[in-house]
Parts: sequence; structure tokens; C-alpha cells
Amino acid sequence: MRPPERELVHAKREIENAPIIMDDRDLYPPLFRNVSVFARSYELMEKILKVYIYRDGSRPIFHQPFLKGIYASEGWFLKLMEENKQFVTRDASNAHLFYLPYSARQLELALYVPDSHNMRPLSFFLRDYVNSIASKYPFWNRTHGSDHFLVACHDWGSYTTTEHAELCKNTIKALCNADASEGIFIRGKDVSLPETSIRTPRRPLRDIGGKPVSQRSILAFFAGNMHGRVRPTLLQYWGNGNDEDMKIYGPLPKRVSRKMSYIQHMKSSKFCICPMGYEVNSPRIVEAIYYECVPVIIADNFVLPFDEVLDWNAFSVVVAEKDIPKLKDILSAISLRRYISMQTNIKRLQKHFLWHAKPVRYDIFHMILHSIWFNRLNEIQIS
Repeated sequence: MRPPERELVHAKREIENAPIIMDDRDLYPPLFRNVSVFARSYELMEKILKVYIYRDGSRPIFHQPFLKGIYASEGWFLKLMEENKQFVTRDASNAHLFYLPYSARQLELALYVPDSHNMRPLSFFLRDYVNSIASKYPFWNRTHGSDHFLVACHDWGSYTTTEHAELCKNTIKALCNADASEGIFIRGKDVSLPETSIRTPRRPLRDIGGKPVSQRSILAFFAGNMHGRVRPTLLQYWGNGNDEDMKIYGPLPKRVSRKMSYIQHMKSSKFCICPMGYEVNSPRIVEAIYYECVPVIIADNFVLPFDEVLDWNAFSVVVAEKDIPKLKDILSAISLRRYISMQTNIKRLQKHFLWHAKPVRYDIFHMILHSIWFNRLNEIQIS
């Protein structure tokens, strides 16, 4: 067993026997499944983890982050990982994890033929890339890719791995499209990547915050394009405009946005509806967290971001697709005391979903890296 592998075994044993945390000013226990386990795991990640980044691959697909829009999570992680000095090592013999530094968004922009509906060139490109690093370096073949990871927020990020069996089956995939029903995303090994919509890369934290509970006059709000199977049903039941409590639209009408913008609606609503689109993921979940609005997630089979450590019942509502007709009843049944608790938890949760030009402890960059580390430990066998 190599020294890095022994360190992982040691870390897993330490986490299994994590001391109980009674008080930690940086962590709020109700947000977590087990705050003691998370705290010990995070501490060991900071102390031990080393990541080797392949230098292979040319721009724009590799080493060129895309920092704007709904797929920005993969670009921000790529940028901050390559700039990192704490976790990155140039000595692969010390590495616990190996990062494949490409952008699925850049892959799509560079190789996809518009309106062709053909993702295979993208999949073949990734297959050939993995085969090239496997033939050039000993690291992939040593574990068949199980200590390698990728980070892809584009909807197609999962599908483009399927032409390489080991990449699809063994590699840790941090994906926004974390759909447990398709057989690509594997719960417990893969990581659900938060989809963060970045409008201004120079100011990623612009507009953070929201109104107090007493000034949130709207029960539930949604506005967006009508694609996928869920949104048309949501609009069918709640978009007729007859219910003042339920502000449910397609694209936000100009007559409405002139009086109150999309962001102002989220800041003024108790619940923000986050239905899936073509895929299970939605940037509205993180937007709701940013604007301190309790997210209502409607996407069967969606593995929620950082699900391995966060307790989403503490700060969100998950509604089955079949229960859309009962949506108002479900939300109205939540007591004011329970709602205030969830909304307070959202404020405490917010720091775990924020991008910073220079990462800070427990922010979204570190949470993504921790989930990759944590799930790698899950795969380690202790004899």
C-alpha cells in the first residue's frame, strides 16, 4: 500500500470514531446529518489531502474556466483548484486524488455542432483523452480511475462520460445533473454539484440577502422557461393568476417585472419553487439560498447537493412531482414556527454556497472538494 493510501485508511478510521462536537462557532449542527463526522472529515481533508492536476490538454476545453452563467460552478472550481497551493501537489506520488481539468461547457462550445443532437463527438473526445493519460502515466491504470475526479455542471456532463467504461463507472463525477435514475450518477461515489448562476464574475456575491420574514408577502414564486416534464404541470395547476398567494409564471411577464424584478420576487417570497427543467438540476436552488427564500424542490430522483453531509429537511421542502396539485396545501400546512426555523437555517447555510475570489473555509469550493474527498473515503476498504 502506498503512503497516500495508508493515509486515507487512517483518515477513514478517524472519521468513523469522530469525537462528539459540543460547540463549534463555525458550524451550525442542525444543517448537518452528523456535524461531528463532517467536522472531523473536513479537518483531516485540510491536514492530509493532496490533489494532482494533469497538465495535459489544450485550451479552451482544458485549463480555461467559463465563469459566467448557469454552468459556472465547473469553471469556478477549475479556476480555484488550479490556483490553489494548499491542496495541489506537483508530485503525483503524494497525491490522494487526480483531477481531470476540463470544462464540460467549453467541451460543448468547442465540439458540438448546433442542432445536430449528437453528443458522441464530445464523448469520443473524452474517451480519447482518458486513454491518452492512461498510456502516458501510471496513475489511471493503478486504480482503473477510481482515485480520479471530474467536475461538470453542463447538463451533458454525465452523458459525455459514457464512451469510456472506467471513466463512467469508477471515476468520481461531481455533476450538477445528479440524476439517480439514469445509471450514470452513482450515489455514495459521485458528488452532486450545486448549480450556481453567476451574472457578474467580478462580483459573484452581488445581491446576496433577502427581506425579513415579516416582509415576505408572497407564499410561493416561480418564473422560467417551460421545458421538461414538470414545469408545464406546475403552470397548469398554479399559473392561472387566480391565486394571489401563488405567483407562478412562465418567463416573467414585462408587466410584472416592471413592478418587481425576478430577484425582488425571490427576496419577497416565503418559498421559491425549484422545479427541474430538461434535467433534474436547477440554479434556482442556490438562488433561493442566496436570497434567503426556502427552496421547494420538485425533481424526482435528484440527489441534492452535498447530500452526504447536509440535512436538506432542515432548510428545504421536497415535493414529489405527483403532488404538484397539492402544492399550496403542502406549503400552507407548514407552521410559522417551522418556517422561521427553516428560513433561519437558510441564512446559516448560505456561507457553504458562496464563491469567493480567494476561497475561505467551509465555502462552496471547499464543500465541493470535501464531498469528493468524503466519497473517495467511502470507497476505501478497511480490512
